[in-house]
Amino acid sequence: MTKPTYAIETKGLSKSYGKNQVLKGVDIKVERGTMLALLGPNGAGKTTTVRILSTLLPYDGGTVTVEGHDVHSDADAVRHVIGLTGQSAAVDELLTGRENLEMMGRLYRLTKASAKARAQELLEEFTLTEAAERPAKTYSGGMRRRLDLAVSLIATPPIIFLDEPTTGLDPRSRIAMWDIIRGLMEKGTTILLTTQYLEEADQLADKIVVIDGGKVIAQGTAAELKGKVGKDRLELTFENAAALKKAEKVLGDRVVETNDKDFTATVVIQDINADVNDALAGLTKEGIAISSMAVHKPTLDDVFLSLTGKQKSTAQEETK
Repeated sequence: MTKPTYAIETKGLSKSYGKNQVLKGVDIKVERGTMLALLGPNGAGKTTTVRILSTLLPYDGGTVTVEGHDVHSDADAVRHVIGLTGQSAAVDELLTGRENLEMMGRLYRLTKASAKARAQELLEEFTLTEAAERPAKTYSGGMRRRLDLAVSLIATPPIIFLDEPTTGLDPRSRIAMWDIIRGLMEKGTTILLTTQYLEEADQLADKIVVIDGGKVIAQGTAAELKGKVGKDRLELTFENAAALKKAEKVLGDRVVETNDKDFTATVVIQDINADVNDALAGLTKEGIAISSMAVHKPTLDDVFLSLTGKQKSTAQEETK
């Protein structure tokens, strides 16, 4: 059997809860061996999409395939090729870390010896060997999330769904999880990630899909999405209000924003070298000193706020 072009694909995916339509024709394509990050505000439909893809929730319309298997008609085949880590740790708190892994191995029909061997491999890979014989309820938040991810990998699935895997973790634990996820990607695992941390998507994902109001409103690489927001910006800080006012006259229409409290002026720049030099030369010629300067590139935060803001405005206009 020839493998399908995409490891994960939805076409026209729709889902409603009563009169509330959560998904309104969502199209997603994830190439094998890559990571797609699904971004969107709370209630956008991210978790609903993951639950449908992982066979936990029926859908109303469209087509959904995972490794070529139809999620509705061939759910068992889908379950054999996926792993799922949800927003909360799905481990038995009364069992030790090792017992959780071995139990899951047996549920996946590994032999007793194979389950033990696989559990040891994962304990070492996820830096849990020292805590292996302790009940999971004694684990820190970061350790519990690592154990949860390890449990989902017991059968070495080629596709992993990570539904906000680092929610609630401290920065150090989050970075540790990023390293683990990168390791999975290096092994060729296909990953669909939902996250509320935009930096996470920026750091890890090959492509990003932004959904809002149950629809895909943008998609592309992080660089492509940032490019849609606008150009780089030069932020100049002056010593006082008088200097700021003089600078505004010199810089003219290039100024897109000023802050009278911080004495800052923001200028859009097309070419970093030429435009920064030109702005500084004009200020120097008029004897206007600057206290500090910084060049800011668009971030995923800018993308997210810009896109979801436009979506909200459109929705409000449609209801008038």
